Amino acid sequence: MFDVKKTTAEAVQWIQNWFENNGKGCNAVIGISGGKDSSVVAALCVEALGKDRVIGVLMPNGEQPDIDCSKQLVTHLNIPFYVCNIHNAVEGVKQSLKESGVEISRQTLINLPPRIRMSTLYALSQSMNGRVANTCNLSEDWVGYSTRYGDAAGDFAPLGKLTVQEVKEIGRYLKLPENLVDKVPSDGLTDRTDEDNLGFTYAVLDKYIRTGVCEDENTKERIDRLHRINEFKLKPIPCYEFNPE
Repeated sequence: MFDVKKTTAEAVQWIQNWFENNGKGCNAVIGISGGKDSSVVAALCVEALGKDRVIGVLMPNGEQPDIDCSKQLVTHLNIPFYVCNIHNAVEGVKQSLKESGVEISRQTLINLPPRIRMSTLYALSQSMNGRVANTCNLSEDWVGYSTRYGDAAGDFAPLGKLTVQEVKEIGRYLKLPENLVDKVPSDGLTDRTDEDNLGFTYAVLDKYIRTGVCEDENTKERIDRLHRINEFKLKPIPCYEFNPE
């Protein structure tokens, strides 16, 4: 049984300890999408560090239909925030690739904005005495549903060992707005949700992660395959083991 009160307290303490050892007096810098993960990370950091040491960064790519959710979160937590539109940067890279003769793939179109956003977060963080929060959860990491050097990057990861369902429970426990906790994430390019793209629900995935039980054999095989081929994202970069002797 998931003990949300105990887990929340431990996560807050973990953040406090991490900053004590890796950035005493620094600020937590968080990309605010308006979804459950960034909302919960921001709320945990406020509990751990105080609202004055948590900086939200809103990074629309041109016009963002759900930008009001991001603004709702920073207003709810009463944290300082900045809006950095990444549209020109994304379009500039795309144009340069086209001019170089590159035929841009769909995966490039999906992964480029998250990587630009992470560069933006680090640029702001270095200018504001910050440490960048990773907002990925265990469920997404398990099947590789993140962008390497994009949203999968960061300096500390409060949710990295928590499933989607557990993150939602913490969000409710911290009294975050329900529409943010239950917001359905999408790929940002189409009307398809994350679960549409994955081919299974997070509830099914979370149950499999925690219990090893998945009733549908095809779904189990798909989860296992995604976990296997994406596991490299969670590991340090392989390095040639040179021995000077």
